[in-house]
Amino acid sequence: MEFVTLDGVMQGFDAPDTDDPVFPHGGWGNAYMDHTMGEAGAQGQVSTTAYLFGRRTYERLASFWPHQGEENMMAVHLNRTPKYVATRTLSTLAWEPAERLQGELTPAVRALKEQGDGTIVVLGSGELVQQLLAAGLVDGFTLFVHPLVLGAGKRLFRDVPTPIRLDLADVTRSGTGVLILRYAAAA
Repeated sequence: MEFVTLDGVMQGFDAPDTDDPVFPHGGWGNAYMDHTMGEAGAQGQVSTTAYLFGRRTYERLASFWPHQGEENMMAVHLNRTPKYVATRTLSTLAWEPAERLQGELTPAVRALKEQGDGTIVVLGSGELVQQLLAAGLVDGFTLFVHPLVLGAGKRLFRDVPTPIRLDLADVTRSGTGVLILRYAAAA
């Protein structure tokens, strides 16, 4: 599940200071949030049984979501749902329930996919997504495509080893012009 601009930039969606060095266009997504986007996020939670994060995304989210109240349904879901973190540097994970992926990324994610029902969702974590794409471990995308061209920044789709065929499963348009596109891997 990724928030991107029309030109595919995923960097700095909600804040200017989430990168080092600071991304000058950071916070570009805030003006586009609306009820439709919140509803789409809530629908995605229904089938989400686990989250997979890279270290930086985990740390950033862990500094915010555990401190949100029970009236925030996104916080409730994120705080209660198992989280798996691809990291070589963190030895403890305070935002529970969470655990480090053990061993190499590809076999660890394959094992996760084999043991569970439901959907493992990646939020952000651009470098992790690149590795999962290269290993053929992405089964689909939910893209929130914003009507904005930044012309600079880290893009969701970079170098992929082979073309990735997808089937469009659903399209929703928000009141702010964001297209919510759900794709499944082509059969």
